[in-house]
Amino acid sequence: MIVEDEEPLTLVLRYNLEAEGYDVDCASRGDEAELRLLEGLPDLLILDWMLPGLSGIELCRRLRSRPQSENLPIIMLTARGEETERIRGLATGADDYVVKPFSTPELMARIRAILRRTKPAMVSSLLRAGDIELDRTTHRVRRSTREVHLGPTEFRLLEFLMQSPGRVFSREQLLDGVWGRDVYVDERTVDVHIGRLRKAINRGKAKDPIRTVRGAGYAFNDQFHIR
Repeated sequence: MIVEDEEPLTLVLRYNLEAEGYDVDCASRGDEAELRLLEGLPDLLILDWMLPGLSGIELCRRLRSRPQSENLPIIMLTARGEETERIRGLATGADDYVVKPFSTPELMARIRAILRRTKPAMVSSLLRAGDIELDRTTHRVRRSTREVHLGPTEFRLLEFLMQSPGRVFSREQLLDGVWGRDVYVDERTVDVHIGRLRKAINRGKAKDPIRTVRGAGYAFNDQFHIR
């Protein structure tokens, strides 16, 4: 997620991140970003210091004070290059501090370095969960000794689940993560593709690695995770 009020800079960052395969969400105000971060956390936050509504430094402080976001990787962007300001930004909880103007390739390298440390599955070309192996480079999936043939959507769905084994996702979270927020798809579409994915990877007597979690009430809709 990029929180930056300079639209040209946001466009440049978004273009470069999407070119490397990242899904990018953007906000131009600190208070707007805070509300969206309460709904769900990204894998990494690029945060401008000076923002309308709520400053980046205050948003960083609030995120670090909450258990659910205390470990969220944060890179702070700012025109404040003085040593005291850099120390303040890092002391508030930023993982890295980049002074404007900056080199975009260098920022991309810093992003990859942080993700390698905090989210190794995101930058690895080979994902494993149990006896399932997914190769992002060749777009091939194997289960034990058997090759699994998947359609593009089922491949992305499995990849998304394998990036966070054991974590439970709602239909809405899967739609955002696999289809994207800019595409309208009915939530029940998730069930269809989960069914196809299960059929492909569970041939024979193989154990189903995808678990459906059910509960009562509107707050506990069916959710999914891979074991």
